[in-house]
Amino acid sequence: MARKSNKKSISKFKKTLIAFAIVISLGTAITCYTFYEKVFAPNVVLREHKTQFLYIPTGYSFDDLMRLLQKEGLLNNYASFEWLAEQMHYKANVKPGKYSVRGNMNNKQLISLLRSGKQTPVKLTFSNIRTIEQLAGVVGLRLEVDSSAIALLFKDPKFQENNGFTSQNSLSVLIPNTYDFYWNTSAEQFYGRMLKEYKIFWNVKRVEKAKDIGFTKSQVSTLASIVEQETRKEDEKAIIAGIYMNRFNKGMKLDADPTLVYSLGDFTVRRVLNKYKLIDSPYNTYMHAGLPPGPICMPSVSSIEAVLNYKKHNFLFFCAREDFSGYHAYAKSYEEHLQNARKFQKELNRRGIRS
Repeated sequence: MARKSNKKSISKFKKTLIAFAIVISLGTAITCYTFYEKVFAPNVVLREHKTQFLYIPTGYSFDDLMRLLQKEGLLNNYASFEWLAEQMHYKANVKPGKYSVRGNMNNKQLISLLRSGKQTPVKLTFSNIRTIEQLAGVVGLRLEVDSSAIALLFKDPKFQENNGFTSQNSLSVLIPNTYDFYWNTSAEQFYGRMLKEYKIFWNVKRVEKAKDIGFTKSQVSTLASIVEQETRKEDEKAIIAGIYMNRFNKGMKLDADPTLVYSLGDFTVRRVLNKYKLIDSPYNTYMHAGLPPGPICMPSVSSIEAVLNYKKHNFLFFCAREDFSGYHAYAKSYEEHLQNARKFQKELNRRGIRS
């Protein structure tokens, strides 16, 4: 009887042990599955695209980020994301910027990306910028920085003086190109990058060419901005630059129509009228001799090169051809110029272009 009782006790113990092992195994499996779900299971949901940009503003806390994620509807499970963020020490390490989020990313992948600060750069292309306000608007639309901060910096006399410019010629620092910026770039960082690119562009060779024609770098940009507005034809930019250099070297007023349009401030003008010559502005080259105090637009690299390598000739005048080809008729004398101008004005009248 004692042996039977011992066998029953051993059998009962084995069953208890097996049951305990099963419970432990189940618990471990559930714990592992729960851990897997929180860490490795896909949690990012993108309804329309395979990727989406997440913009985290400067100064955002983790709570701010959670509200942003919920607003964007990016996650299936927010609690699991918050739990892992705590484990990965991300809660106190939120970095601002523009991040490319892929559909079906897991929490670990998303937190690793955001914690690393590896942003997707914003591509900014500068071309055909006429004013500081226009520049500020373009930058403000693409980057986090407020457009007013850009405008104030470019107009700040003390800041510009410290960097070798004035508030009137500060657009000279911009060299048209496509640049990569982080979305959370500040106004000072933006300017610093442009100044760096400016110094790269103005290498020893270009600086020497500027000296050869008796101009500073800023003066080259100013004249290039006039050439930029006079023609879009690359093959005649150096000719027109040569005309302005001839006038400048002879002590003549530049009489550049684009400076009247700039003084007027209406860039939709198609026909420059004589009354515009009476506008009292330092940019009015019909009223004031020499170069205007700064660029009337951001000149292209080709216009800058056209000034540095202007074509030497005896032309002093030019006007648009009456065929509206975009090219110009050149003249050595004012009488010849008047004949060309009358042809163009006649065609303007025929086409009904009054202003």
